[in-house]
Amino acid sequence: MSDSFATREGAGTGLPLEAAALDQLFVEARTFNGWLPKPVDDATITRLYDLMRWGPTSANGSPGRFVFVRSPEGKRRLAPAMSQANLAKTMAAPVTVIVGFDTKFYDQLPKLFPHTDARSWFTSNEQLAHDTAFRNASLQGAYLIVAARALGLDCGPMSGYDAAKLDAEFFAGTSVKSNFLINLGYGDPASVLPRLPRLSFDEACRWA
Repeated sequence: MSDSFATREGAGTGLPLEAAALDQLFVEARTFNGWLPKPVDDATITRLYDLMRWGPTSANGSPGRFVFVRSPEGKRRLAPAMSQANLAKTMAAPVTVIVGFDTKFYDQLPKLFPHTDARSWFTSNEQLAHDTAFRNASLQGAYLIVAARALGLDCGPMSGYDAAKLDAEFFAGTSVKSNFLINLGYGDPASVLPRLPRLSFDEACRWA
């Protein structure tokens, strides 16, 4: 990739990544629908979380909650919630991450944002708490995708599942709800569909 952004000196706290790194994270990265028979070990999953948790969230609230489904029993529990289009590839993936959000994330704010009473911002406004949790957990799910790619893993994010069934199975009796799913592992190149177009800067952006 020829990109001046990849080679110019940085003006912030770090230097821009080299073009190869940008390709791995964004330009050449793809959504995978098939998986090589190679497991993802505990150390890689732990490192994945340890990387993505540093991404910013509102008031450092960190509402994302993650279930790494990889055991045969876990996949058996997950299967009834999956759409037919997503079932086979999800059962074949080494790991399926349930990206959830804790609607009572604010109970952790005395620990995560201790310099002010941020908890009270949300306990008196249920809609604000829900919107903040959903929005920021979505961000954390995106951070997880980028962190996974940085560690050499491939991803297949998806939303084709029955949320009520999944939440009843994995989050019953808790304040956590599911947001979306990410199949995770080492992708089979044969499963990649042709690259779809993206909107140009002029189509998606404007100056103000």
